[in-house]
Amino acid sequence: MNILRKRDVAGKVGLSSVHIMRLVKAKKFPEPVRLGPASIGWIESEVDQWIADRASQRIDVNAASLVTE
Repeated sequence: MNILRKRDVAGKVGLSSVHIMRLVKAKKFPEPVRLGPASIGWIESEVDQWIADRASQRIDVNAASLVTE
């Protein structure tokens, strides 16, 4: 299991760390794990799954638009 720090997560998903924390608060992004008193990280497989879920939603939307045309 790999742990990604905030800057690595931001680079991987292409969002700012502030926006990531807003998504976490809204329960729309995986919860970070506490690594120490002042550090957090994310489980890489959970971030990868979040990305895969976004990609599958895009595919579903594109397929739906083809059916309605």
